[in-house]
Amino acid sequence: MIKKTLYFSNPSYLSLKNSQLVIKLPEVEKNDTLPESFKAKSIRTIPIEDIGVVVIDNKQITFTSGLMEALLDNNCAVITCDSRSMPRGLLLPLEKNTTQSERFTAQIEASVPLKKQLWQQSIQAKIENQAFVLNKCRNAEVRNMLAWVNQVKSGDSDNLEGRAAAYYWKNLFEDFTRGKDGVPPNNLLNYGYAILRAVVARALVASGLLPTLGIHHHNRYNAYCLADDIMEPYRPFVDKLVVEIVGAKKPENLELTKEIKAELLKIPVLDVIINGDRSPLMIAAGQTTASLAKCYNGELRKIAYPSFE
Repeated sequence: MIKKTLYFSNPSYLSLKNSQLVIKLPEVEKNDTLPESFKAKSIRTIPIEDIGVVVIDNKQITFTSGLMEALLDNNCAVITCDSRSMPRGLLLPLEKNTTQSERFTAQIEASVPLKKQLWQQSIQAKIENQAFVLNKCRNAEVRNMLAWVNQVKSGDSDNLEGRAAAYYWKNLFEDFTRGKDGVPPNNLLNYGYAILRAVVARALVASGLLPTLGIHHHNRYNAYCLADDIMEPYRPFVDKLVVEIVGAKKPENLELTKEIKAELLKIPVLDVIINGDRSPLMIAAGQTTASLAKCYNGELRKIAYPSFE
């Protein structure tokens, strides 16, 4: 079942009742002049089991501890935003798999050669997807990128990821430098990647893996190194969506409006191709992380990554 992504940007009271997320509006609840029948009709409910991601983008939103517990029990990723409405925090369950201890052990004991091979596969899938986006959206020459896919060595020792990225960003947007604090559409990309990161981290937890212990990223201050590794081949799906959002607009005039956020919040349900079948991105992320767990314990030798076709 495709899980819903919920976005809250207005003051709200969020609670739990009968396994349902209950949404109440403070301005309605506190208004004594309104009839009780009207207040009752203003209350919305959503089954907890239908929710995959919750984005909190207002400092006047109240959560009950019972609701938080129910969301985590359902393996829901809860994202909190800062004063600039950019994703800032991520809350995930501590455990969500029956064989978690065994999988942790296999992940921790993974050999260096295995991790280098997994990173090689990740970069090959990323560059291949980048080539598709560049050709599809900009009709750019991508034969060099497709050649680089086959040249990626174990561990990407020649840093073909960096070479591909330089060519990719140069041709994807005009006069653009990719950077966390750069000019638009960097703001759209940052927001989209944050949503993607939460989706992948959620899938890793569901597969009984530690999001912190990466195969390539090893930043001591990063709690989601493995999520950052595994999301690499998924990034081009976000890039393509951002290209489509930008359209004919001038990138320097782009603001992260509610309308644009609504488009970016569709990332979990974007169509991808994985294992020969079309699937929503959130479902595909689960297949990717499940295959990674099998690579760690020796059942598989290749991670299942998505493609555009």
